Amino acid sequence: MKTEYENKQIYFVGGGIASLAGAVFLIRDCDFPGDQIHIIEEMKVLGGSNDGAGDAANGYIIRGGRMLNDETYENLWDLLKSIPSLDHPGLSVREEITAFDNAHPTHSNARLVNRDGQVEDVLSMGFDMGDRLAMGKLLITPEEQLGKARINDWFGPHFFQTNFWYMWATTFAFQPWHSAVEFKRYMIRFMHEFPRIQTLEGVTRTPYNQYDSIILPMHKYLERHQVDFTMKCTVTDLEFKDSSEEITVTKIKYSKEGAEGVLDLRAGDLVIVTNGSMTEGSSLGSMHEAPKLNGKGSSWALWDRIAVKKPGLGNPSSFNDHVEGSKWESFTVTCQDSRFFDLMEKFSRNKAGTGALVTFKDSSWFMSIVLAHQPHFRNQPDHVKVFWGYGLFPDRPGDYVKKKMSECTGEEILTELLHHLHFDENSEAIIQSANCIPCMMPYITAQFMPRAVSDRPQVVPPGSTNLAFIGQFCEIPDDVVFTEEYSVRTARMAVYQLLGLDKPVVPIQQHQYDVRILLQGLITAFR
Repeated sequence: MKTEYENKQIYFVGGGIASLAGAVFLIRDCDFPGDQIHIIEEMKVLGGSNDGAGDAANGYIIRGGRMLNDETYENLWDLLKSIPSLDHPGLSVREEITAFDNAHPTHSNARLVNRDGQVEDVLSMGFDMGDRLAMGKLLITPEEQLGKARINDWFGPHFFQTNFWYMWATTFAFQPWHSAVEFKRYMIRFMHEFPRIQTLEGVTRTPYNQYDSIILPMHKYLERHQVDFTMKCTVTDLEFKDSSEEITVTKIKYSKEGAEGVLDLRAGDLVIVTNGSMTEGSSLGSMHEAPKLNGKGSSWALWDRIAVKKPGLGNPSSFNDHVEGSKWESFTVTCQDSRFFDLMEKFSRNKAGTGALVTFKDSSWFMSIVLAHQPHFRNQPDHVKVFWGYGLFPDRPGDYVKKKMSECTGEEILTELLHHLHFDENSEAIIQSANCIPCMMPYITAQFMPRAVSDRPQVVPPGSTNLAFIGQFCEIPDDVVFTEEYSVRTARMAVYQLLGLDKPVVPIQQHQYDVRILLQGLITAFR
């Protein structure tokens, strides 16, 4: 152990992938002692939004599915090279994921389905010249000029009826009222995926859900290094040194098992906070009950409290006070037989379990489903099949079930889906053997809401001596939120900067300067 670390304690507020990554970087890159790293988590399980739980009898739950990418997840892959696989001794998690993805590549043959249950030809993006010109102008317009512009401030109505929009919006969860800046960043960061967006061949999948495949191995790694985990503990506030020139946290206030407590920080101690949460306030329904719409929880409340105490700590209101624009609903379906998967394989011409995304473009709910490789959970029996889906417009009445998606039970959501697939002859048998659990997420795309430059705090705010922010609601120039990479990159930046470590963070690949990628994109735009 380095002598300068002898009495230093580091506290992570939140137990999501950003905090876990930060702890790994401390141990691996800084030679920091694990028993001086403390991760404080409100829930009883780690992983934050990277969740995966349940069983065959009661149904499985994944609030969200994550599509990884070889070319753009630079720091995630560097991190996972250091995490041993739980299932394949001698392999890292990165090597395990690569081997799995090579054996089970993603390739969608039914990316869009129309109202008649027919697979659409999506080789053409469907652009007219106005769409192409608007896209080109967006890509060269500085973010400062875009400001709080929304996507539908930039593009006309035709753009939102194109094959491109249907595919891009449902791949990355964009809505027309989301930030044009975030949309532009995605177009640049994933420019290499534009020519194959119709097949999703660039998507890298994990062997199981992300909790089982990524979070659990990271947790085991950190346990072996004696990292301290405090679970079911809510950080409620931070107190700061009385100074107009610096930002120094002096106390961490928390609540655990109904009792209030305070951690007094010593000189040299560090605090790394996950500010905000896209899955906070999530509510589960059941086959016979719709989920509720919850409000702000402790993560948002903490950021609200500290943001008013010091300049440079961001403006959470831009993200957490616009639920009507940030919410959507997902659902996880547990099937007790393979009937639905067999029908989907025949219908879509996708080999069952390839993880190909299927979007029902004319659905009032703008519904999509993903059939991942099975088993998707470590404890999943062979005969059980699990798939996941979501609707981006949960407050619109269904096309067959004449209710808002947000008011529907799991059975009604599954009924709507089966009608869109025209699986009428098999609907009753599928529903009887299935358990569909809906999940309402009020802040799931909060990070995409229009914002000012200063609304997201810097990873290490100006003047900070011991505070950093990590996760989806702090600012990294040019990078894209709503990705695992963003969380991991913020964690690496926070650790290196706070400890004064002169190590490089893997840079963002600049695809927009690659002539080959630009040419492929131009050709695709005119297909």
